[in-house]
Amino acid sequence: MTDYFEFYGLPVSFNPDAGLVKKKFYELSKKYHPDFYINESEEKQEEVLELSTVNNKAYQVLSDPQKRLHYILELKGLLTEGENYKLPQGFLMEMMDVNESLMDLQFDPDAERLAALKVEVDGIEKELSGKIGALTASFESEDVEGQTRLLTAIKDLYYRNKYLYRIRESIQKAESAI
Repeated sequence: MTDYFEFYGLPVSFNPDAGLVKKKFYELSKKYHPDFYINESEEKQEEVLELSTVNNKAYQVLSDPQKRLHYILELKGLLTEGENYKLPQGFLMEMMDVNESLMDLQFDPDAERLAALKVEVDGIEKELSGKIGALTASFESEDVEGQTRLLTAIKDLYYRNKYLYRIRESIQKAESAI
């Protein structure tokens, strides 16, 4: 896995300087533009094309907070493909109530109850975002042990958010049915 932070010469950060990320992107876009290497060997052209692709991917990831959060957790070895992460029982119980309400709304559509459920989910999402924001803000100032502890907590919130995203999709379906 390419380390996009290293590629841009930046420290791993959940909140990198957006201006600096954009500046690095433009700088490397010029440096690795395939048109400048048209007279080079095929190997050199392929290398430049690869670097140009890495630059585009790095910019997409580092300039998007959600993609960046996922990427850092992956980069630090905390996310693995097909991982069966166990969410806390309390959170799952809360989500079970939300899912039950959604199922009830499928059989008995009610715009008011749906609106109230949406407000409830918005509140949960806002609380999660606040917690993620607080943890990611202090990440860089921590030592390695502290960063590891924060990453573990961030991973848990990441999976909760992912679960909530699926609920939000169900709410949108329910809205379109009413």
